[in-house]
Amino acid sequence: QVQLVESGGGLVQAGGSLRLSCTASGSTITINVMSWYRQDPGKQRDLVARITRAGSTYYADSIKGRFTISRDNARSTVYLQMNSLKPEDTAVYYCYAEKIGGRYWGQGTQVTVSS
Repeated sequence: QVQLVESGGGLVQAGGSLRLSCTASGSTITINVMSWYRQDPGKQRDLVARITRAGSTYYADSIKGRFTISRDNARSTVYLQMNSLKPEDTAVYYCYAEKIGGRYWGQGTQVTVSS
């Protein structure tokens, strides 16, 4: 089992920055992919960024050039640096981890960007 705990959300003005963190505990040594998703109320949960254990990354088009995902395998932590935030980035952000035999979600952290 893996437990994920996110932190770093909050309220920020448009153009500002936030850094989200997600730390995994439990059986973390075999986690391959760690990702960030986001979800508006009433909408589907969308992939924002993904990083493999080896460091390969993927970004959604809507955040390319503004967000950066990184990972510290020794600390079992994934980060999402969010710059140049826009009101449309407002959502609950969820951490996700995947390993053979399991997929895990964090509880979510609210990010609100005011105009």
